Amino acid sequence: MQRHFSSFTKSGLIIALALVALPVRSDNDEGQRPQFKDVPAQPQLLAALKAVVAANHNGGFGLNMWATIVNRDGIVAAVAFSGNDRGDQWPGSRVISAQKANTANAFSLPRLALSTANLYSATQPGGSLFGLQESNPVDTGVAYGGSSENYGKPSDPMVGKKIGGINVFGGGLALYNKDGKLVGGLGVSGDSSCADHVIAWKVRHALNFDNVPAGVSATGDDNIVYDITLNTDGHPVSASGWGHPACNTNVVAISTNLPAAYPIGPNP
Repeated sequence: MQRHFSSFTKSGLIIALALVALPVRSDNDEGQRPQFKDVPAQPQLLAALKAVVAANHNGGFGLNMWATIVNRDGIVAAVAFSGNDRGDQWPGSRVISAQKANTANAFSLPRLALSTANLYSATQPGGSLFGLQESNPVDTGVAYGGSSENYGKPSDPMVGKKIGGINVFGGGLALYNKDGKLVGGLGVSGDSSCADHVIAWKVRHALNFDNVPAGVSATGDDNIVYDITLNTDGHPVSASGWGHPACNTNVVAISTNLPAAYPIGPNP
């Protein structure tokens, strides 16, 4: 009996030691897999976001920002913030930035890019895409799960998971690599929706993922469109069907100049 007990104890100890030696899988191991090889990594996103926000020529309130990248499957690849701590920018904008990234990726195609700003008028009552914003809901478990201390870090709890969500104002852009391949989406949030678009455009340009094939704007890309006027009944109408409200005259001028100042296509 004693011999049997000793043998059992030794076997149990060996098994226990073997289990200790096994690598511990975290919820964010997904973020280290090759599925994210086609999109910018968190350090690159963070550096680009900080640089664009620090320049403070974006037509908004000059606030700190959140940014999220998803891959073509809508899986969150990176989350970052421009401030020194997660509370230095609107906490609610973390999930909004992820929504925007998901939307831009989900409704862009290999030959046609749509920004979240382009979807504003089309999703209003009477618009051709009315109701779109109620589809593809955010996965609240992904959005609010995990430790808040990891928000905006490489280990952000959203990384490696599908966030879902639809957002239909400025700040979301599809990502096209230097070869013109659609590889995912970028979402930015934390300022006015118009400034969010400007910042997203500049960040995408800095990352060299703006080789956009075509879009619905007058310049043939996914730039924000300001063509909403009031009809005789006093209702806002977009001439193109892709219009977005103008936040202020300054940001309209900045946005209109984006294709010239930060042209699409592979950067030199």
